[in-house]
Amino acid sequence: MKNTTITSPKGFLAAGVHCGIKSSGRPDLALLVCPCGAKAAAVFTTNKIVSAAVIVSRQHVKSAMISAVVVNSGNANACTGKLGIKNAIKMCVQTACSLNAIRNTKYTGRKVLVASTGIIGHQLPMKKVVDGILKAAAKVSDSQATGSSFTQAIMTTDTKPKNAVTHVEIQGKKITIAGTTKGAGMIGPNMATTLCFITTDAVISKGLLAKALKAAIGESLNKLTVDGHQSTNDTAIILASALAGNRPIVRTDKQYAKFSRALAGVCDNLARQMALDAEGATRMFKVIVKGAATKAEAAKAARAVANYDLVKCAIHGGDPNWGRIICAVGSVGVKLNPKKLSCRINDITVFKAGSPRKFDVKKASRAILQTEHTITVDLGAGRHSDFCYGCDLSREYVTINADYHT
Repeated sequence: MKNTTITSPKGFLAAGVHCGIKSSGRPDLALLVCPCGAKAAAVFTTNKIVSAAVIVSRQHVKSAMISAVVVNSGNANACTGKLGIKNAIKMCVQTACSLNAIRNTKYTGRKVLVASTGIIGHQLPMKKVVDGILKAAAKVSDSQATGSSFTQAIMTTDTKPKNAVTHVEIQGKKITIAGTTKGAGMIGPNMATTLCFITTDAVISKGLLAKALKAAIGESLNKLTVDGHQSTNDTAIILASALAGNRPIVRTDKQYAKFSRALAGVCDNLARQMALDAEGATRMFKVIVKGAATKAEAAKAARAVANYDLVKCAIHGGDPNWGRIICAVGSVGVKLNPKKLSCRINDITVFKAGSPRKFDVKKASRAILQTEHTITVDLGAGRHSDFCYGCDLSREYVTINADYHT
């Protein structure tokens, strides 16, 4: 069976176990290990309130090499004060010690990254977490099964695992990039996403790895909004084992461009999977805004449509209510020309040059009821464009978030 998990690139081991954080009995503790050491880069939430894991990983990712990542789900370890930070550091140290004891290595806690997701405001049950780290350290391998168990262990309200893998040839060497992510609600990221972990065996400098990750996240996962709300824990991490054997990518040349495009493709794949597994979602849509005065205004208008509850509700009901779309772009202060303003649903023009157009309502409704469809708005104010992914808003979203409590 072809390995489509984060253990697909050369040099990575993973495992996921249940340690008791989740009362459901589902997996809640995961380890990702690179025995040879990996170059690492990460992006984090820009929320002013951040989890202890984000505070610790922001420091540890500066290390020249990273040996492992430890992740827990079911508890965000956010708003937990100094004890929360001590516990996040303890998770890193315990991971290093557990792997050292089992694999006869010399890892240090400073070379371990940590991520958490779940309920805010609760201290981690550290005895259970430590036991889970020991259990996971004994199970890490490069198999499809352990790669899958890692993904299962990072999930919260997700209903399905999300994995993506791609291959690209650089200088005659096959490079693999694989990613996994969790996230179904509280998604409105800004230079981060929920929890996302990417592995690659490419030989690339730490600086260019960071540059490629920032660009890839910015054009994929950062273009996704479920409810417009940014988490305290948003983290995206990439590790590069350098085992593919390509000549080092140290300049922004054609080889870097190839790697960067491949990475962006993996991230875009994951973003689409997240949109389709958003809390209560039944379908996703892409909003493309053209004719904007600036790229920033195009992005602002696209996100306004994707975030607008009335648009999301109409999409859930299969209603081609273009008036709500036009209302959304007009409400966020971007430049537009009312006489040139236009809107399409897939290839169906519903509004053009500031006036409604006759269209087949049933055909438009069928388009909206597909798993994916595209809304295109032309502001008629310039030459810039951008996009955003969104999903419908269902009754189930309210039910999930009403019941998800302490």
